Amino acid sequence: MNELSYLFPVSGVETQVWLPPLVAFVISFFTSMVGISGAVLLLPFQMTVLGYTTPSVSGTNLVYNLFAIPSGVYRYWKEGRMAWPLAWVIILGTLPGTFIGWWLHVRYLPETGPFMVFAGLVLLLIAVQVLLSLRHKTEDEARSSSAIPVNSSIINRAVNLRRVELEFQGESISFSTPGMFLLALVIGVIGGAYGIGGGAIIAPFCISFFRLPVYIVAGAALVGTLVTSAFGIALYSFMPVPDGMMTRPDWLLGLLFGVGGFAGIYAGAKMQRFVPERVLKIGLGVLLISMAAKYLLG
Repeated sequence: MNELSYLFPVSGVETQVWLPPLVAFVISFFTSMVGISGAVLLLPFQMTVLGYTTPSVSGTNLVYNLFAIPSGVYRYWKEGRMAWPLAWVIILGTLPGTFIGWWLHVRYLPETGPFMVFAGLVLLLIAVQVLLSLRHKTEDEARSSSAIPVNSSIINRAVNLRRVELEFQGESISFSTPGMFLLALVIGVIGGAYGIGGGAIIAPFCISFFRLPVYIVAGAALVGTLVTSAFGIALYSFMPVPDGMMTRPDWLLGLLFGVGGFAGIYAGAKMQRFVPERVLKIGLGVLLISMAAKYLLG
């Protein structure tokens, strides 16, 4: 298998060429069902398994998002499960947050040790929010234990600066526009520093804080991640950094991850409506806790 091994010149990573697409496919297949691109778990893989620990790993992670997410966005849009008002609020909040997060990463979290601790805390925070959301008893809990109808689509009822009201499967779902914006801003800072795209980890918070169904959040969160990832790539590629620091992404490695993610996110978005919401939350929460423990205890 040595003939399939390749040394990526930008990152210095040497690995089998089939490994990044395979790992990205498996991770993104499951995470895309809850509106997470998979970058949140690809970063630990790159740092621990591939030994890619320089700040440019964050930019490479964003390249993965750029290539992988469009397939899932298309699938959610095609099936009518795209909440565009929610997507736009996420984008407007996470864009400035992404810039702040990038600045914090470059200035204060460039070394492996502090960044590993930060990564572990972020993973643990996400896991707690996902599992806490299981305590909420919603009216559609019984319905969420089975597949949703093929023709179920999201309907915009009211969209303004104070509140957004949507309808899904005959149920009215609403959230505060300023509240969602502030949440997106904070999450954007975390996502920008972590290198996963500003909207990448907002889905669990929307589910737990605003009690929005996974089926409403998933597509919008992926759109937000896609837009802010493009912005983040520009930051990591062109913004000035301290001398000797490498932040430019490894496009070839990111593309390999993106190929697997493209297929995985598309398949996950297609299969989402067949998987009970509770099962998705439990599986994701347990996986995130195990990853967080590895970082924090290590």
